[in-house]
Amino acid sequence: MKNIYFLGECMMELKSTDESTMNQSFAGDVYNSAVYLKRCFPETAVSFVTAVGGDQISQRLINRCEGENLSTDAIFRHPNKTLGLYLIETDETGERSFTYWRSDSAAREIVDFLDDSVIARFSANDMLFISGISLAVIQPSHRDKFWQIMEKLKALGVTLVFDPNYRARLWQGADEAKEQIEKALTLCDIALPGVEDFTELYNLHNAEDVIAFCAPFNVPEIIVKNGAASVVSHCDNETVDHTIIPVTHVVDTTSAGDAFNGVYLGARLNQQSVADAIGLAAQAAGVVIQQPGAIAPADVFQQALSDIGFNVN
Repeated sequence: MKNIYFLGECMMELKSTDESTMNQSFAGDVYNSAVYLKRCFPETAVSFVTAVGGDQISQRLINRCEGENLSTDAIFRHPNKTLGLYLIETDETGERSFTYWRSDSAAREIVDFLDDSVIARFSANDMLFISGISLAVIQPSHRDKFWQIMEKLKALGVTLVFDPNYRARLWQGADEAKEQIEKALTLCDIALPGVEDFTELYNLHNAEDVIAFCAPFNVPEIIVKNGAASVVSHCDNETVDHTIIPVTHVVDTTSAGDAFNGVYLGARLNQQSVADAIGLAAQAAGVVIQQPGAIAPADVFQQALSDIGFNVN
């Protein structure tokens, strides 16, 4: 059985249903990717790596992970912290805005839990996925140790996957973000950047420029997400533009890239070609953006995949 670990933060999501009531859910970029991978490739072992608290909210997240058939063996309990929190608000035009409370979340302390026994467990898996958000929320004083762990896992043959997923508000400044992102690019085996991230951080505006930027880091497999326009791959010194059929009924793009990442990695773990993996990932992302919220209801998602003839065989 193929297996993959997703390391990062999952927060509690609050969204108003009326003036006096809020709906509670859970979301986070790597968590979302883990969920969509497992739904599309149920035979793949998928683990979520994070730190939570000892409170009931944290337990509900663990229960949710188990409900999505994710392994929780690498979800660690912090004695006096809990989950980060964010609030979604929608204006009269439907535009969404987000307010975050995550500066003291348990996930910021994840490195404290990554002892030798945990590293040994990670070394037995096929892939480990991190994002720019994973890096940003780690305490800066813990990052040197984190990179030592990543270097050890790479030396042991674990495929490291990285999506830069840049969020300016999480970093002390652009220079800090660039340093960490470029460190990740030196180590990763698969990079999953989006053009928008590199436009904001490096003033690059197309997939070809992003690939040229990544070239000196010698990343074997680069998959650039260019919004609804296309996906561009660069593998074995060959660059290929993969046309994506656009979705006409877009409801919420919040988790499009997350779904793409998860399904792409699931396909690659299960010996699909780069082109086929991109096709499957784009199909799944197209389904997700037609549903509200980061995580579409499982039954709705599976029915929508069936309706478009999604096939992983």
